[in-house]
Amino acid sequence: MSNLRIFLLLGIALVGMQLWAAWQRDYGPRPQEPQSAEAGPVGSGGDVPVAPAVSDGVPAAPTMSSSPEAPMVPAQAASDRRVTIENDVLRLTVSTRGAEIRIAELLTYPLSLQQKNAPVKLLNEDPSRLFVVQSGLVSSSRSAPDHNAQFEIEGDRFALAEGQSTLDVPFTWRDPDGILVRKVLTLARGSFVVGVRHEVDNQSASEWSGSQYRQMLRVPPPAPSMFAFNDPELYAYVGAAVYTPDEYFQKLPFGDFADTPYSRTVAGGWSAMQQHYFVGAFVPGKNEQTTYSTAILDAGTANPRYVMRQMTPVLKVAPGASASVGASLYLGPKLQEALPNVAEGLQYTVDYGIIAFIAAPLFWLMSWLYKLVGNWGVAIILLTLLVKLAFYRLSESQYRSMARMRKLQPRLEALKERYGDDRQKMAQAQMDLFKQEKVNPLGGCLPLLLQLPVFFALYWVIFEAVELRQAPFFGWIQDLSVRDPLYVLPILNAAVMWYTQKLTPMPGMDPIQKRIFQTMPLIMGVMFAIFPAGLVLYWLANGVLGLIQQVVITKRIEATK
Repeated sequence: MSNLRIFLLLGIALVGMQLWAAWQRDYGPRPQEPQSAEAGPVGSGGDVPVAPAVSDGVPAAPTMSSSPEAPMVPAQAASDRRVTIENDVLRLTVSTRGAEIRIAELLTYPLSLQQKNAPVKLLNEDPSRLFVVQSGLVSSSRSAPDHNAQFEIEGDRFALAEGQSTLDVPFTWRDPDGILVRKVLTLARGSFVVGVRHEVDNQSASEWSGSQYRQMLRVPPPAPSMFAFNDPELYAYVGAAVYTPDEYFQKLPFGDFADTPYSRTVAGGWSAMQQHYFVGAFVPGKNEQTTYSTAILDAGTANPRYVMRQMTPVLKVAPGASASVGASLYLGPKLQEALPNVAEGLQYTVDYGIIAFIAAPLFWLMSWLYKLVGNWGVAIILLTLLVKLAFYRLSESQYRSMARMRKLQPRLEALKERYGDDRQKMAQAQMDLFKQEKVNPLGGCLPLLLQLPVFFALYWVIFEAVELRQAPFFGWIQDLSVRDPLYVLPILNAAVMWYTQKLTPMPGMDPIQKRIFQTMPLIMGVMFAIFPAGLVLYWLANGVLGLIQQVVITKRIEATK
């Protein structure tokens, strides 16, 4: 087994993973219309959640009733004006209809280096990328403002002033019976967390009771072409997720909403809609008994919409009293150091898959190195060096085996000439020679197999970590998460592979196999041309360090008798 073969194995495995992810996205199973009668569209038309009364007067989870002709995104009427709320990192566009958050712009995350003035829109009211956040109150016996109720607010723009740490923006709703509700959105300086709170002031003569619901509604984003191998969106998980203290983190793919809808009541946890690099998550209080559930709207149509919902316990407000209920809403990047401070387990939305137990420590080590050197590219090189040192003994065994095989090459060729086409005698003679010289032809396999999980883990770290998004290296490489624009790293990597191939023995390999292996540096160079520059930088650094180690050991072995 040679150092060249690991690149071949990695290349085949990575391309296979990419093709499988693309196939599943484009041609995998789609959600089917549920057999039971489902409610109509939620959210952006005239649809109103209605909480049916039960025997004890407690409102159940809101069912949905609406007219089918309600548009997905209604035209903005005079009574549906938009209000802008922003701090230094987040800008929200909120409709006075339900105080629904229609757009969330991440001000410190531009769409691309070429569009620095255009921030990423995590929430979006574009029908093809619809993703909005809704919340409201439902009551089984009294009127309550859901996400279609008309709220009042004075002003169209609210911004965190200099020296101000938090900003509260209240939307007001009044009922003729004497119920006053304030829906308050709160932003803090430097934070992607939005406080969503309903304050109920009961000025009527009878008790008011109801529940708060919070939901995220979205459509899957347009799928990239399955041939866009360098587009991370092709492989990233887009869907719902839930975390509970007892069952921990669970993905809830949109395709499962119809067949296995989720519904569970538990204290604490959170629910989210996640995508590549960014996540939206509602985080209730730790002691709140929250009901988490999923639903499909417009199931069976060309444009189904998916809902991740939370429902709180009943809130009772006596006449003349007031009470409040709310949660935190995170709308931002998957910053792995910051997410655990927002909610326990929120860091699991950084999707490293089944090798997370390797990828997470690797990222922690790489981020620690970044704090030392201030450059993610240099941190990747230093990480490569540390990984090489960790596997030094295994690599040394591999290169010693290869060096001994290289030294036996003339004798192996002589055996091939002696026995010609008699493969059985040739194989027996080779095994006798290996036994005589105490050479294990498979001695290089185990070290390579043990290193494969590390390579795959770093592959996912570079694809998934938002910290590397638009992170510069030096010179022409200004974004390690996209391909090298000048293809310098892939060319250098191909050169290192070619020279490594020259030092690699190929005993018993026929001419056709040799020609195939001789073309591998070119094939892998073309493949690396579409991979993220950070990943190619890691493989280049790994190849250079491995080549140096191989040259030193080979010369040392060849100097012996």
